[in-house]
Amino acid sequence: MEDSFSEALAESLNGPLTDVLADPTTGSDVMAFLIAVGLGLGMALIYVPLRLFLTITTRSRRLRLLQRIRRLREELNQPVNP
Repeated sequence: MEDSFSEALAESLNGPLTDVLADPTTGSDVMAFLIAVGLGLGMALIYVPLRLFLTITTRSRRLRLLQRIRRLREELNQPVNP
């Protein structure tokens, strides 16, 4: 049982990514790609929640402003009480 586990571990560690990273001519290209992907994911994890937050707050501000305009229009349409 333990031998099969260590063999499976050795096989998984000797996969295609390990072979590519071991080759000095392509290792830097793969690392640059992985860094670019990592930065892209990091930016997405920051940008998406920030964009959602800003969109929601902008819409709520716009809604409050429209409601205020409606109230003011209604007040202006009412006759003045002496």
